Amino acid sequence: MYHKFQISGKVFMALGLKMKILITVLFSCVLIWSTMLLSSSNNNFKNQFLDDTTSDSKETPRDKLLGGLLTADFDEGSCLSRYHKSFLYRQPSPYKPSEYLVSKLRSYERLHKRCGPDTNAYKKATENLVRDENYASKSVGECRYIVWVAGYGLGNRMLTLASVFLYALLTERIILVDNSKDVNDILCEPFPGTSWLLPLDFPLMNYTYAYSYNKEYPRCYGTMVKNNTINSTSIPHHLYLHNLHDSRDEDKMFFCEKDQSLINKVPWLIIQANVYFVPSLWFNPTFQPELMKLFPQKDTVFHHLARYLFHPTNQVWGMITRHYHAHLARAEETLGIQIRVFRKDAGYFQHVMDQIVSCTQRAKLLPELAAQEETQANMTYTPKVKAVLVTSLYPEYSDNLKNMFWERPSSTGEIIEVSQPSGERVQQTDKKLHDQKALAEMFLLSLTDNIVTSAWSTFGYVSYSIGGLKPWLLHTPRGNKTPDPPCVRSTSMEPCYLTPPSHGCDADWGKNSGKIFPFVKSCEDVVYSGLKLHDEL
Repeated sequence: MYHKFQISGKVFMALGLKMKILITVLFSCVLIWSTMLLSSSNNNFKNQFLDDTTSDSKETPRDKLLGGLLTADFDEGSCLSRYHKSFLYRQPSPYKPSEYLVSKLRSYERLHKRCGPDTNAYKKATENLVRDENYASKSVGECRYIVWVAGYGLGNRMLTLASVFLYALLTERIILVDNSKDVNDILCEPFPGTSWLLPLDFPLMNYTYAYSYNKEYPRCYGTMVKNNTINSTSIPHHLYLHNLHDSRDEDKMFFCEKDQSLINKVPWLIIQANVYFVPSLWFNPTFQPELMKLFPQKDTVFHHLARYLFHPTNQVWGMITRHYHAHLARAEETLGIQIRVFRKDAGYFQHVMDQIVSCTQRAKLLPELAAQEETQANMTYTPKVKAVLVTSLYPEYSDNLKNMFWERPSSTGEIIEVSQPSGERVQQTDKKLHDQKALAEMFLLSLTDNIVTSAWSTFGYVSYSIGGLKPWLLHTPRGNKTPDPPCVRSTSMEPCYLTPPSHGCDADWGKNSGKIFPFVKSCEDVVYSGLKLHDEL
């Protein structure tokens, strides 16, 4: 009996050892499998993150050159936004650039490379400018220039830069950008192998110490037209074009056919503008056929030019991508709301807050709040998340919107997440960080699915047009009352020309310029004066 027990004990111990080994092996396998699964999961997450930022699925590859708008001649690392912007859009832009526009851009890039700063052509042109301050009738060579002088806020600058660049395309001039305002802190160079920055030693910028660029400038074109001091027999070596909100009709004649025949002979043009004057270019019979070939869809002008010209620097791009992935990327739907209050005592106003809520709810962009008895019923399923991006100088608007949907659920059961990147309270144009934040917010707004913007706001114009969005425009409040209706849906994604001429050209003098062509119409937010391009219906 003792031996049987002893043998059974040994067998039991052997089996126990084997079970222990088996359990250890199984545990190790489970541990290894779990680690591999976790690693695979992490890799999938990383790959998905990279897919969101640098590529799309293999079935629908993204076009990093935006249909040929962009050239592949840049180093990607020097300006990450140039080729990566399209990867943040949920859908590629449905608006394709024309082959003619693509061809024209490549031709312009070659011309700029031949004539830009540090070339012999530029040096010769500036030497002639210094030597010849008086009137001249010399022939104009291949390289003619238009210098954009920076002024006003960032939205105005971007609108006018696109306007001046289009004018340069139409007239085969080289655009040079006033470098005194640190443009290169917010935007990358748009042309390969050269620069669009005006050298700081440009002689006519030194000349402004004696004469400011305004209507009193001796060679202001509008003033010379008004005083009959310019004609085709005595061509100045440079002219100043004044295209600001206070421009006279004489200033706005520069785009007309007769005027252009003279202006084309001037080697150097200096332009200061704070309005989007593209609609006026269509009034010129010489420009119009070219414009129609460049932009068969007439309300895509700024959309295409902005995506070609404006690439945020790496620092600004970092601001954009960080906020996008933290607040917008995971939402099923996104809404941008841009709020600008045009009052001397600007700030938070309840009637503006009421207008925003009324507009977004009437347009079904945001849900209404649930009744008390619906509170529990709406929490029985996984809710849809809608991200709302608010941009304003004042954080109270986004705070109130956030609290509204935090304190009570929505009637649809959607979770509304509200974010605002900054709330500076005071506009600080020309301060580097402020302008960088402003540009980041414009691009963030452009990435939303739908957008609501304030009337008259150039900030809003830039945002929705870059994104290819047709916005809901908030009507300007009168007094302290909420407008009814609170907003209107635009039928065009083009910016508004806020102060257009009160004429077409010559034969159309005195005619309402908004009735000359069916595709140039009054703006929805500036009905009595503004003009904007619409695609012909």
